[in-house]
Amino acid sequence: MKHLFTENIKKILKQEFGKNADEIFDKSFLIQYLNEKTRSANRGSKSRGSFANLYAIYVIIEDYILNGYDKKGDYSTYIGALSNNLLIRQRKLPFGSKLQNHALNNRMNSEFQKYFPSTDYIPILRNLETNRYWVNENLLKINIGKKTFNIAKTIITIIDEYIRTKRDAFWRFVKSCEELQKLGTTTSQQVEKFIIGLIAPNVDARLFEIVSYAILKYYYHDQQIYWGFEIDKLNKENLTLYKTGRTNANDGGIDFVMKPLGRFFQVTETLDFKKYFLDIDKIQKFPISFVIKSIEPTEEILQKIQENASKTYSIKIIVEKYMACIEEIINIPLLLTRFSETVKQGYLNEILDEIILQSKVEFNYDSL
Repeated sequence: MKHLFTENIKKILKQEFGKNADEIFDKSFLIQYLNEKTRSANRGSKSRGSFANLYAIYVIIEDYILNGYDKKGDYSTYIGALSNNLLIRQRKLPFGSKLQNHALNNRMNSEFQKYFPSTDYIPILRNLETNRYWVNENLLKINIGKKTFNIAKTIITIIDEYIRTKRDAFWRFVKSCEELQKLGTTTSQQVEKFIIGLIAPNVDARLFEIVSYAILKYYYHDQQIYWGFEIDKLNKENLTLYKTGRTNANDGGIDFVMKPLGRFFQVTETLDFKKYFLDIDKIQKFPISFVIKSIEPTEEILQKIQENASKTYSIKIIVEKYMACIEEIINIPLLLTRFSETVKQGYLNEILDEIILQSKVEFNYDSL
């Protein structure tokens, strides 16, 4: 597959390997995998990055280089890199502060095999007993004629270039937000159009979650409820939506919580019923609302979840119990409607301020 960032990859190969560049590109499964995973590089900040699996490759090859095996030595005798050290290194890389070890453990290998089912090699080797990891050196050595080329440093260079491209794109995104913020109400139509552009199926999952939170926070902002323990001593309180952690953290948490109703919200981009049922199990079948990055009608989404669940669970009452826990489905059209209502209430600039604040926190803007 050829895309805009492919030219960056080929330029790096040309600089390092000269006339052998094209043949190395064609023969290297790892470089072809990087080519697949870097499609979003030139699509701007709104396109989803692929940092988890790329960083799994990055840190384990970096360990290989730091120990000098790209130049000499018998890598087969190496004791291996410790899992914790690799994870710590991943989290020090840009956009990697909340990454888990899933990519190192299995996800990267699993995806690699989907792309290249015919190869005998997987990129990451590990010993479950010692929790140590190795890169599969067979994928780093490319034979052309009688010469063998080691592409370890090339892999690092390509991923570094991808990081730089994505970082620059996000920097421009935040700067665009800040420019709109400075202009204020004089460009309300521009601000509104800009935010609507962030509520789309192809937007980065983290940005979608941030924008969803900003909209829903101010949508519920002025809604009030009365509650209390005695009929003549009721409390009047505005609904307040809280963001409970980083986006896409794979930490098993719930994304938003509403006070004082105690409503739970989970943001997702999948229609796999197993994900929904897993989230419901996390909170012991407490009612939960799902914010879904989909333009499909809510009725069709619910029907699809129920039909797919019924194929797996033969007992009807089990499926019905899970489905009853889905309090509300908020899809993209409904989110846009709520955004429009919130704008009418005069909260457009506050929503933009919240998007900027949460984006800077999420993407470690100060360290970029």
